Amino acid sequence: MISSGFLHVDMGHLFFNMVTLWFFAPLVLAYLGNWTFVLVYMGSLIFGNLLTLLFNKNNYSYRAVGASGAVTGVLYSAILLQPDMMLGLFFIIPIPAYLFGILYLLYSIYGMKSKNDNIGHSAHFGGAVGGYVITLIEQPQLLIDHTEMVVLLTIPIIVLFVMQRLGKL
Repeated sequence: MISSGFLHVDMGHLFFNMVTLWFFAPLVLAYLGNWTFVLVYMGSLIFGNLLTLLFNKNNYSYRAVGASGAVTGVLYSAILLQPDMMLGLFFIIPIPAYLFGILYLLYSIYGMKSKNDNIGHSAHFGGAVGGYVITLIEQPQLLIDHTEMVVLLTIPIIVLFVMQRLGKL
């Protein structure tokens, strides 16, 4: 559950995770402080691995490594803390952070359903849920200050669990 977050398939995987962390960790650190940042990071790693375990518990050949769940948790926490920030999709196309977060998780659902690559979409999704939940526990004022964004960012989470309940994954 924890050691997988310190292993990566290749340098590209490590690089992409660390660049994402480099962009979003300072924001989360500024809002939540060091201790809560570590809680978001490690909690998201565990959430991501638990969701992966849940979805792949009967697939004994399934293997996954990487810090993607933890990093996605930090990303989702940053989006929740500052939903009006703009991101560069493919570093070029400006897109509101909250919209990116929603689309990213919807794409993760698609990836979990299609299973046509070696990407741990369930770890990404679980990490995002971890970052979302831990951030809201640490900053409940966000429920009042950014109610619409909190609700919008919940939509893909609800979609995933409804699809899982209906056996569509």
